[in-house]
Amino acid sequence: FLMERKTHVKINRKEVMLAKLRKSCSCTPQKLKKFLMDFFPVLRWLPKYQCKEYIWGDVMSGLVIGIILVPQAIAYSLLAGLKPIYSLYTSFFANIIYFLMGTSRHVSVGIFSLISLMVGQVVDRELLLAGFDLNDDAPPALGDGSLQNDNLSNTTAFNLTIAGINAECGKECYAIGIATALTFMAGVYQVLMGIFRLGFVSMYLSESVLDGFATGASLTILTAQVKYLIGIKIPRSQGHGMLVITWINIFRNISQANLCDVITSAICIVVLVTAKELGDRYKHKLKFPLPTELVVIVVATLVSHYGKLNEVYASSVSGAIPTGFIPPKVPEFNLMLRVALDALPLAIVSFVFTVSLSEMFAKKYAYTIRANQEMFAVGFCNIIPSFFHSFATSAALAKTLVKTSTGCQTQISGVISAMVVLLVLLFLAPLFYSLQKCVLACIIIVSLRGALRKFRDVPARYQVNKVDTLVWVVTMSASALVSTEIGLLVGIVFSMLCIIVRTQRPRTALLGQIQDTSLYEHDLEYENLSTVPKVKIFRFEAPLYYANRNYFLKSLYRLTNLDPNLEAARRKKYEKKEKQHLKKGNHRTANGMGIGETSLQLVPKQIDFQALVVDCSSISFLDTTGVNTLKEILKDYKNLNISVLLACCNPSVIDSLKRGGYFGKDFGCMQEMLFYSIHNAVLFAKDQK
Repeated sequence: FLMERKTHVKINRKEVMLAKLRKSCSCTPQKLKKFLMDFFPVLRWLPKYQCKEYIWGDVMSGLVIGIILVPQAIAYSLLAGLKPIYSLYTSFFANIIYFLMGTSRHVSVGIFSLISLMVGQVVDRELLLAGFDLNDDAPPALGDGSLQNDNLSNTTAFNLTIAGINAECGKECYAIGIATALTFMAGVYQVLMGIFRLGFVSMYLSESVLDGFATGASLTILTAQVKYLIGIKIPRSQGHGMLVITWINIFRNISQANLCDVITSAICIVVLVTAKELGDRYKHKLKFPLPTELVVIVVATLVSHYGKLNEVYASSVSGAIPTGFIPPKVPEFNLMLRVALDALPLAIVSFVFTVSLSEMFAKKYAYTIRANQEMFAVGFCNIIPSFFHSFATSAALAKTLVKTSTGCQTQISGVISAMVVLLVLLFLAPLFYSLQKCVLACIIIVSLRGALRKFRDVPARYQVNKVDTLVWVVTMSASALVSTEIGLLVGIVFSMLCIIVRTQRPRTALLGQIQDTSLYEHDLEYENLSTVPKVKIFRFEAPLYYANRNYFLKSLYRLTNLDPNLEAARRKKYEKKEKQHLKKGNHRTANGMGIGETSLQLVPKQIDFQALVVDCSSISFLDTTGVNTLKEILKDYKNLNISVLLACCNPSVIDSLKRGGYFGKDFGCMQEMLFYSIHNAVLFAKDQK
């Protein structure tokens, strides 16, 4: 039987688009209010804030994150190739803006190691092209930590006018100019993606690609910090193969290692790792995480200052960190053109990490987020701070986990964290003058534990899915050995190729009947299946389209042990020989049989079936080539008096077959060619003579 299809009313897409356009362009007080409430979600939830219930958790989590943010911000400035003050600016502005525009209650948006690395690679490249020395280990200029002295000390002897920046702009000025231009462009891309609703781009970054990318970038981050750990002065490597080149330079200069930095690094790593392990083990007993990084930084700064490690042992220190805010400045347009291409992967990675974390914690705590609004939020977390000498931001998993574990309820905690950073910016920043860079490198390396532990998960990942493991390995290797941007691109392309290959060569099977049932399954996978006499049931577990057409035919011919084209050619050849013998008057055939026996010889012994049932339950769609392929096998098998029956086709496949003329002009034979279950097709085949 054939089920009657519903008649769908045709939609005039032009009218629908015009109606939506008129609706979106109209302006009423209600629409304006809704727009503001949607664009600034804080206007929705802040008036409903339950102060007695939420305030304690928000204040505690905000203070803890603020305490963690300060040392991390100073440390991650090494990755970005910028002064620590710019990292503090970034952490401050990102928390304030996400508080206003974000839809997640829990994620911590701010400075992130992976984003800092991507910014730093672009900054280093542009500095090198501009003729600056990438060696950042020069002795810091003396000063009281004020903004004016810092600006004077960073004006170099380069008399350049580069991309519109005046001649007094030195290395630091040019570096932050590149970083802000890059950040502004990344934010613009994210806002445009939000306007055009391009959030679906994140779907092409699978979990394996993201994990591999993060792990490969972590290896690059670790490599970049080794020179600070042991206190050697080597050039900052640029371009492809940075990881290998850096390690070669490290081993070449290992004899120049600073003993003071080596000892300090060893002590800091032992303390940090021990504290982290104890914190993980007893986290259920601790009300909030131990501020180990802050304690290490305070103690190390005091030891370095009173021990005069910079003067006596030539240990590299952070130098003067100014207080207050630098006047805002519009990012240079000429620099934006130079980094426009670099900003695209930065925008995508920043958005994907933020949205994936937001969705993960929203699901955990039973609320919803708006991915498109998250795109706007992270976009403006980049655009607005770029005017205030900040660089790109993203949500960070480690800090978000700390927020939730310390009782965070809303983004009020982000404002508290911003106030802690503001306190450091206004008053405490100069106190970190004597902080050794090797201590900052230790904090960065220990923070990579989670990403580096992914190597331990490889065997388990391999047991779950071999293809995903291969995607992880390829992405990780490309990110570490070539570059982070190339690694991300390689990961996306390779994962897509894996999907294409899997649809090009899918699983195929002949099905057998489960005894005393109307169900059918793979005859090589299950025991006690019975074959159906005179019927072959073929399953193809993928869409049928141009790329797998040949594999479909080869698999069908191999499993049924019959190629209809070869069989038809053999029969024609045999008939031709028979006619030649009959013309000569020979009543014996070519193989010595009588004429009466010829008809038996025309039906080959290997054809042991009279009907072929194609199980289409796994065929999600057909293209033109797929329809033509089914029409081809229908014709070829018909020439051998074998009927082809289709079973379990979805409506999309049926429509494609109708449009392709598979059932004829008036669909008169449709009832004898299409069945809603395999069993119905088998019963029909058995009833045929």
